[in-house]
Amino acid sequence: MPENQKLKTKVLIVDDHPVVVSGCRSLFASDSSVRIEGAGNAKAGYTAFVDGKPDITVIDIKLPDVSGFELMRQIRKEDPDARIIMFSMNDDPAFVVRAIEMGAQGYLSKSDDPRLFVKAVLKVAAGENYISPHLAEAVTFSSAVVKASPTNKMTARELEILTLLRRGDKIAEIADALGISYKTVANTTSLLKQKLRARSHSDLIRMAVEMNLG
Repeated sequence: MPENQKLKTKVLIVDDHPVVVSGCRSLFASDSSVRIEGAGNAKAGYTAFVDGKPDITVIDIKLPDVSGFELMRQIRKEDPDARIIMFSMNDDPAFVVRAIEMGAQGYLSKSDDPRLFVKAVLKVAAGENYISPHLAEAVTFSSAVVKASPTNKMTARELEILTLLRRGDKIAEIADALGISYKTVANTTSLLKQKLRARSHSDLIRMAVEMNLG
């Protein structure tokens, strides 16, 4: 039994919807070589990653505490070799590009055929990269759209802060969630206003909502 445990591919899914984790687990019900674990938010996901050392971590971009991008940053700081698949309802090619730039080995849409989830996990476990076909095509054939997207103007940190502003977090709450200073968040927010030509803080939040970040 201990030997079988060692042979299993451990997959951690960080998603706040239990039905998603359950559905993903059922996809591997007949494959005893894959073991699925779940975590409902970024904090629990990070703890599960550190404690369990999964072979692959599947992260939903939209999490209830901080976004999947921030969790990926934390995980890759802990383990630069971590293999990560981003999993989201957001099909914006700019988000796919951002995830790959940050080190993700895969990106899947929740609207994809469930069989693609299995394919992605197996490919990433084998050391390959995987983007679902329609997203890969969108990235390839819409470079102009990606470049024009407001998200393309932002650093990963700016994108994270804008995502939390969209959620309704105040500057002090964002600073606490990301472990950075109030001044850093305030300065970044000011830069975002300039980049996006927002007239006020509330206008910046409106734009974040319209971009449907996460």
